[in-house]
Amino acid sequence: MLRRSLPRRPEARRILLGTLLSAIGRGLTLPFLFIYLTDVRGLSDPRAGLVIGWYGAVTLALSPLGGTLIDRFGARRVVLPSLLIEAIGTGSLALVDSTASAFGVATVIAIGSSAIWSGQNTILASLTADDERQRVYGLNFALLNLGIGVGGLTSGAIVDVARPVTFQAIYLLDALSYLTPAVILLTLPHVGHRLAAGAAGAKTGGGGYLTVLRDRPFRRLVIFGLVLTTCGYAQIEVGFTAYAVRVVEVTPRVVAWALAGNTLMIVLSQLLVIRRMEGRSRTGGLAVVGAVFATAWLTLGAAGVIGTGNALVAALGVVACAAIFGFGETMLSPVMPALTNALATDELRGRYNAMSSMIFGISGVIGPVTAGPLIGAADGKVWVAVVVGGCLAASLIALSLRPLLTAIQDGRPAATAHRTPEPTPA
Repeated sequence: MLRRSLPRRPEARRILLGTLLSAIGRGLTLPFLFIYLTDVRGLSDPRAGLVIGWYGAVTLALSPLGGTLIDRFGARRVVLPSLLIEAIGTGSLALVDSTASAFGVATVIAIGSSAIWSGQNTILASLTADDERQRVYGLNFALLNLGIGVGGLTSGAIVDVARPVTFQAIYLLDALSYLTPAVILLTLPHVGHRLAAGAAGAKTGGGGYLTVLRDRPFRRLVIFGLVLTTCGYAQIEVGFTAYAVRVVEVTPRVVAWALAGNTLMIVLSQLLVIRRMEGRSRTGGLAVVGAVFATAWLTLGAAGVIGTGNALVAALGVVACAAIFGFGETMLSPVMPALTNALATDELRGRYNAMSSMIFGISGVIGPVTAGPLIGAADGKVWVAVVVGGCLAASLIALSLRPLLTAIQDGRPAATAHRTPEPTPA
């Protein structure tokens, strides 16, 4: 299955290797930023939260500019300096000693990261054919989670709040990891250039994001993504953790096990899911994702009902929720970027990918802000009802998207798209 999922072009395989190596560095630091800022550098909880929120806001604000620059100058000229800026910012976290310096470093990191995701997706799209793109994006997501898991396990054995140098070490290692995809891209001089160089701005200059937003199928896909991620991904960091600890009353260690189970589910099942989804309707797959996410939240809600009455069963419910959610992620990760790039034109591919990445940024602001008050109402039952209802609503939106797509865009077999033969010219 791994061999089948690998892209045909060796350049794309090397890009995937860069994803894996940089993800290991990301995993070293991902769980520890809040702890580092508060317990090691002495920032108060509210100030540390503001720093992290500021990073998200700046990244979201700059993402549209990143998409425009990718279309105008090519992903290569945007991704390379972005990786360098990201490396400098991440390494500088080791030197943070005040709130002001934390805000400054967070700004640098946000500038770097604002265009990396959309740029790398654009590069992968340029190196893969339509029939393999969905598999490649799924493999990319599996490698990303594998790297984060390996990095998290490694840093968990290294960091010690009593020894700040251990945190400084992982941030410097994370900075080095961002240079690996940059080095790989430098060894591929013909990769990542402007995709529509011959169409000197016909579509790029005239319309831009307005043209993207006029694309009715993509507009429907964006609405689906906003609803699903707001009630799905955006709830993991705050809603899931808060409900598990405050309502289900499990320990933070159980939450850590649950997140480990989520990663394990993704790594073990991603290749199988890619194979099973090949040749099937993408909109149908997106609808199933909404149902799977809803099932995950219902499982967590059931664990909350059980509560301390049976601590073991409640803990298993929390872990099961994260694992079920991970299975839904394995279906979403290959389909969403593949469908985005099936709708995109070469002239505006950077903008399409930038808007797709902005979905996660917008929901990342809405989700945490709304989770707290909802969990505090009716012992979390209101929160469960809202996120379950939102995921099911996203499923309906996905199904409504299918009539707007061609069979090829929807990922169905080409034979379905050509049931009626084209007329022969007279």
